[in-house]
Formats: sequence, structure tokens, C-alpha cells
Amino acid sequence: MNDGVLSSRFDGQAEETMHRNGFRSEFGDESRQQVTELSHFDLNALAGEARDLRETLWSSIDNKTSKDLDQIEWAERLENGDIRVLVGIADVAAYVAKDTPIDRYAEQNTVTVYTETRIFPMLPEELSTDITSLIEGADRIAVVADMIVKENGDVPESTFYRARVRNYAKLDYESVGDWLEGNGEIPPKIAETKGLEEQIRLQNEAAIRLGDYRARKGALDFESIESRAVVEDGEVRDIRAIRPNAARKLIENFMIATNVEMAEFLERQNVASLRRVVLAPERWDGIVRIARSFGESLPDTPDLPSFSAFLARRKAADPERFPDLSLSLIKLIGSGRYVVQRPGEDAGGHFGLAVSDYAHSTAPNRRFTDIVVQRIVKAVIAGEPQPYSPDELDAIAEHANLQEKAARKVERRMRKIIAAAVLQHHIGQEYDAIVTGDTKAGVFARILRPPVDGMVVRGQDRLDVGDKVRVRLLSANPHNGFIDFAAE
Repeated sequence: MNDGVLSSRFDGQAEETMHRNGFRSEFGDESRQQVTELSHFDLNALAGEARDLRETLWSSIDNKTSKDLDQIEWAERLENGDIRVLVGIADVAAYVAKDTPIDRYAEQNTVTVYTETRIFPMLPEELSTDITSLIEGADRIAVVADMIVKENGDVPESTFYRARVRNYAKLDYESVGDWLEGNGEIPPKIAETKGLEEQIRLQNEAAIRLGDYRARKGALDFESIESRAVVEDGEVRDIRAIRPNAARKLIENFMIATNVEMAEFLERQNVASLRRVVLAPERWDGIVRIARSFGESLPDTPDLPSFSAFLARRKAADPERFPDLSLSLIKLIGSGRYVVQRPGEDAGGHFGLAVSDYAHSTAPNRRFTDIVVQRIVKAVIAGEPQPYSPDELDAIAEHANLQEKAARKVERRMRKIIAAAVLQHHIGQEYDAIVTGDTKAGVFARILRPPVDGMVVRGQDRLDVGDKVRVRLLSANPHNGFIDFAAE
């Protein structure tokens, strides 16, 4: 596919969709004035008693085009074989004070919304892509998770503190992933930076330990396929799949470990905080049905180890189609939600990750909940009063859950508009698909290559969520994003 469509024509649709779903799309004069004031802040004054770790060989791995860098990493091997891992998280809270204009904007939107041709940042770009971003070569402030990773992947101890840091190399998932997997040359920036090759390989070893440990605990190993629009010379040329690789797994494992340790740290401190919870799936019967179609048997009630073992067997047996199976099962598990963990209470764990405590904390440039958690952590570190009451956190969690759903609606609609623009000249073509939803509005399916969602308007009565089906494209309307399929 290489149907050119002017990407600028979609900006108005994206902004209208944002407003319709309760988001703001432009920062007001007060926020702009605050940005001007923040640009003159003294880093040393903001850092205060923070440790100086600017000589440490920090690096980041993210998308090639990402500028809102929230996380940097470093590791060292200890004499006993343990690996010490440091994860630095951008100290956004140092710049964005509670109840200031920028904070109120972030609290309303709660997330950065990524549409295919335009990004609606939660924070002004002067902050998220520069002042508070852990960009290469610049001195910044971070909240550091300092963790010890044992040979078996357990993390028996961790500490948190603030530090001055410097990112020495902004790396990207694709080139690092290909290199780590033996499918590409060493990225030039790694080759040119003394000690960085050894550093990234050690980080990867620690990440593998962490991933293997969670796998033994029953963590679910899915392999979903995300998509992105390919924009060239202002035109949308294609829709391409983004596949997992070793570099993405490295960052994912460090991120998960940090969020688990952050949650446990706050629980030990006996303070109220936000948790990310994924309950055992209500549609477990659908998961059992899918397993049965492969000749497998799962218990009648949700059982994480059995589910995890089933996934591992299917990935080994048919790796090419495993992303398709993953999509079906992810839809049946359902999405997570934010809740408040009060002292002495159990807010619930994260079913898919096989952990009992999980706090979103590693993306404060992109998620308001992470700024909230960061403020709570920093108050503990500094021995200061907590910035939020449990009731305030309840309101934040409820609103964040609503806005997260709204953000998915915005992103889904814009993906469909872009997809319809690309697909409109392919009417009548057949595709393999997965049924992803059965709602009052209709039955929905995702074709797999390219990954695009649409409604099944013919033959839908015999379908259920998770079913694999062959569909024929009936229509694609780039004005409203309607894509209709017939089940064959």
C-alpha cells in the first residue's frame, strides 16, 4: 500500500475528536507564562541535596522519534554475581508544582494522546521534550530506583533517591534490538561510546533475569502487534506493524521492576498512593474455549500458572501466529484501572504481570498519575507531609480511568480514519482477522496485516470475541473512519 493522503487534513479531525471526548488541545496563557518562568529555573537550586550521578554512563532506549524521554538506565555487576540496576525517572514534579496552571491542565487530560499524525502532549512541549526530558547530553534531575537483581531475577532490596544525571546516548529500539538479537550491526553510538557496549549487554542480562523470574511466577507473555502510520513528505503512505524485540523487552522489564519496587516502597512507608490493577478476567470462559480449540485444557476458574504455561506452549508451537492469539486473549482479559492503595489495605494486584503491587511511575512526562506517584515518593524521601489525601487520590484515580478510556477512543478513531484513507482503494480484498469486540454498537474485528480495526456488518451473528475469521473489505470512509467487513 502506498496511497498518499495529506496528513494535515487529519489535524482538524483529531482536534475535534479530542474535544468531543473531554480533552483540551491547547495550553492557555497562564500555562505559557509558567513555561517562560520555568525556562529560567536554576537546576542546582531545584536539585537541592540530590546526589551527583552525572559521571555515570546513563543511556536511554526509546522510539527513534521520541523526544519526551522519561527513563534512563545503568547497571553494574557486583562481586557476588548480583547486578545493580539504576533506573532514572525524569523529575517532572521538580518543575510542575501542584495546582499550578500546567498541573491543572495535566490533571484534566491525564495523558499524552498519540494520534497517527499528531501528538497532543499532556505537558507543554517546552517541558516534556526539553526541560523535563532526559535528553542526550543535558544535565537533568531524576528520581532514581536503585535495585539489586539476583541471579534468579529476584529483587530483594531497592532504594529511591533524587540525583543529578546526564544521558550519554539516546538509542532506539530497532537498531539496539536487531543488534542484541544478532540481526544487525552494533549501533554506531554504542560502538563510539567507551564502555557502552558492555553496559547495554549487562543491562540486557539483568532484564532477562527479571523477565525469567516473572515468567516462573506465572506472568503472561503476550506478543501484540501495534501499528503506526508512515508519514513521508506530509503524506500518509502506509500502516506498518511494530513488533516486540530484545530492546523493547529490556526497557519493559526495567520499567516493570521499577513500578513494582516503587509500589512496595510506598506500602512499606505506610502512605496512601495510586496502584495500577488488573483483576482476574471475568471472561475466563472465553479463554478456556480458545485453549480448548488448540486441544488444551485450562481450569474452570482463573489460574495464572496454567494460563502462562499454555501461552508458552503456543508461542513455541506457532510463533508466527502467536501475536494473533495474544490479541484474542488480551481482549478477553480486559484493561487495567487505577485504584487507591490505603495503608493496611490490599488494593489488588496485576493479573497479567503476576505481581501483587504495581504503581505507574516511570512516565511522568506522559501520564499525570505518574506525576502524582512521584510527588508522593519525593515527599517520603524528603520527610515532608504527603501532598494528597486518600480522598483526593480517589478522585484522581476515577478521573484517570475515565480519561484513559477516552484517550483510547480518540486514538482508535484516528487510527481508523488514517486506515480508511489507506484502505479505501482496496475494497473487495480479503484479510485474516480476529474478533475484538461484541457490543451494542456491533461486532468488531482487527485485520492483522496491516493491523486495522473495523465493524463486521455481514455474517457477524456467528462470531464471538477471540474468534479467528476471514473477512472481506466492504467499505472504507476516511471522513468518519468507518471500515466495514463481511465475515466469509
